[in-house]
Amino acid sequence: MGYTGPQPGVTEIDLHGKNAYQARICLDSALRRADGSVYRIRVIHGYHGGDALKEMTLSYASHPRVKKIRKAGEGCTELILRE
Repeated sequence: MGYTGPQPGVTEIDLHGKNAYQARICLDSALRRADGSVYRIRVIHGYHGGDALKEMTLSYASHPRVKKIRKAGEGCTELILRE
């Protein structure tokens, strides 16, 4: 089964072309904007240009709104806000 695009309840953020500072602003903004209908934020960080954005995304495991983090592919991580 291939990638089918965004789904209801899932906010998708593409961090390609952003530095760590810009990526952090995007993620913080997405977490602030996420209302009750959003249960997952899919972060597309890529994997060919190093792992700085992936590591920065993984640091959100300690964010109060993030319940858990799940790897959703080689270049994608999901922040689970609720089950």
